[in-house]
Amino acid sequence: MVRAPLERRLTAQRFRRELTLPEVLLWQALKGRQLEGLLFRRQHPVGPYILDFYCEALKLAIEVDGEQHALDDHPKHDERRDAWFAMRGVDTLRIPARDILQAPENAARAILEHVRARPLRPSGPPPPQCGGGSEVPASGS
Repeated sequence: MVRAPLERRLTAQRFRRELTLPEVLLWQALKGRQLEGLLFRRQHPVGPYILDFYCEALKLAIEVDGEQHALDDHPKHDERRDAWFAMRGVDTLRIPARDILQAPENAARAILEHVRARPLRPSGPPPPQCGGGSEVPASGS
C-alpha cells in the first residue's frame, strides 16, 4: 500500500483522538479482532487519504458517511477516492453514520455479511478490476 506523507500520518493521529460518535460506536465492534478475528485499523493513512477503518488482510476500507457526504461535491470526491483505492485493489464499504447511530449492531452485522461474502485477498498487486465503493444500509433494510 502507498505510504502516506508525514503530515497525513500526523493528521491521522489527531483524528484517532477525535473520533465522531458513529466512528466510536463502530470501533467498539471492530477493535481487538472482534469481527471474524480480523485486524482493523482506525483512521489509517494511505497515500493522500485517511481511511476511517482499514483491514489489510481483506484490503477493505470502511467509511462512515455523515450527512455532509451527500452535499456539494462530496459525492464526486468520494467517487474519485473510491476509484483511487479500487485501482490499488482496495474495496470501499460505505455505511451511513445515521445507520450506525440508530443500530450499531446492524452496522457490524452488515460489515460481517460483506466480509463473509468475499474471499481473503493477498496483499500483492491489485486485481485487474476497477470500480467504486458500495454503500450498505446498516439498518437491516
